Amino acid sequence: MDRTIKIGDRTVNRLGYGAMRITGEGIWGPPPDHDVAIAVLKRAVELGTNFIDTADAYGPEVSENLIREALYPYDGLVIATKGGLLRDGPGLWRPDGRPAHIREACDASLRRLGVDQIVLYQFHRPDPEVSFTDSVKTFFELQQEGKVKHVGLSNVTVDQLKHAMELGAIVSVQNNYSVLNREHEPVLRACEQNGIAFIPYFPIGGNTGGLSEQVIDGIARTHGATTRQIGLAWLLQHSPVMLPIPGTGSLEHLEENMEAGDIVLTEDEIERLDELAG
Repeated sequence: MDRTIKIGDRTVNRLGYGAMRITGEGIWGPPPDHDVAIAVLKRAVELGTNFIDTADAYGPEVSENLIREALYPYDGLVIATKGGLLRDGPGLWRPDGRPAHIREACDASLRRLGVDQIVLYQFHRPDPEVSFTDSVKTFFELQQEGKVKHVGLSNVTVDQLKHAMELGAIVSVQNNYSVLNREHEPVLRACEQNGIAFIPYFPIGGNTGGLSEQVIDGIARTHGATTRQIGLAWLLQHSPVMLPIPGTGSLEHLEENMEAGDIVLTEDEIERLDELAG
């Protein structure tokens, strides 16, 4: 199993870090312990992570600010962020795909991160009130202007991915996907066919129960691992374009997540996990 993957012209390790949960409750406001959040970011890099995923909406702004404080000048790191999603309060999200907003969001992320160019800038979520074409074209315009190196998408369908690829080069797709949630399997396969990195969020994907719980727990016991670690190990072995970004605000959980990269599932275990998809 390859331990690295290409994001455009950058090579990164296949276990990244998602920096959403270093904010407050409801992904709103500052973290409960600022020093712990900084320590988690630094420890993620010490453990081999060189792909950090964030967004202007996380906090909002909090996650990007913490990343700059902890990791600038990002030597050897790929800092990926997103634009196109607004916040109305804890747990409240609202898409805004207007070209003007995307431009403002990009400029603000550049300032917060302290960079002249965002290595990977992702469209956070299509906006049903705005032309998908107009939104995506704006990302490619920012790329042409040198503010963005590579363009990615998030929360898209196969048709949206194909359309975006007609407008320019897409290097990544970030969708909800896990051993228990295969809704976006067709998107993953489209990414495989086109050499696009697939970044799954929510690595377990909901509450286990019944047979699913028995299977995952049994495999976890065999490896002396947690169910979350098994979910991450399965993702890594399920597809060569997979780039999981488990997120946590806990040093203990961070260490646990990173250890998942050393778990090798047997063919029988993979087959049993594959069968859990409904």
